[in-house]
Amino acid sequence: MKRIFLIVTLLVGCASISMAQKQVRKDIREGNKEYKQENYTDAEIDYRRALESNARSNDAAYNLGNALYKQEKLQEALEQYQSVVNNETDKDKLSMAWHNTGNVFMQAGDYAKSIEAYKNALRNKPEDDEARYNLALAQKLLEDQQNEEQNEDQQQQQQEQEQEQQKDQQQDQNKDQQQEQDNKEQEQQEQQEQQQQQNPNEMSKENADQILEALMQDEKDTQEKVKAEQMKQQKQRKTDKNW
Repeated sequence: MKRIFLIVTLLVGCASISMAQKQVRKDIREGNKEYKQENYTDAEIDYRRALESNARSNDAAYNLGNALYKQEKLQEALEQYQSVVNNETDKDKLSMAWHNTGNVFMQAGDYAKSIEAYKNALRNKPEDDEARYNLALAQKLLEDQQNEEQNEDQQQQQQEQEQEQQKDQQQDQNKDQQQEQDNKEQEQQEQQEQQQQQNPNEMSKENADQILEALMQDEKDTQEKVKAEQMKQQKQRKTDKNW
């Protein structure tokens, strides 16, 4: 009885696996149909459904990666291709997965990684001319990128040098102007000292004007005092006469 039960169980399990495989193939076919019609979102749904039935289906993972790539979901597509290269043993399928991995890196502008991916594709399928062409293209683009970065670095260095030179020139100009100003002030001071040594008793025009003004004020005050005294005397004489 136990043996019969075990056989029945195995048969049921096999039937379940067979049904699951059929469902996977069906979902993949539906996805391929949508993919050919450029309905990439619907194709993605079908491929994901296939993976739900069998998570180890490399065909479903590879096709899902293609559908995601067409939708420019590069990171998600890369994850599917990496899943294939980590689990697939068929060299043709490995080559295609590595090839499309290179396409993702190429699209993202990471030419160094795309070169390595295309090399892996050629290791599994040396006759793949398209992979060889893309490898050469990635190498050329990487070279151009490196040259451009090098030129930008050189331009940046040149700009920094020019700015430093301008800064030094401005500092030298400021020093020259300050030195010229100091020389003028020193020359004026020496001239003043020399004049004072040559005419120690000579007063300045301002001092002379101040002294002259003081003298005139004193004279005016004296005249007013004299007039006041004369008027006082006249008044006194008139008083004496009337008395």
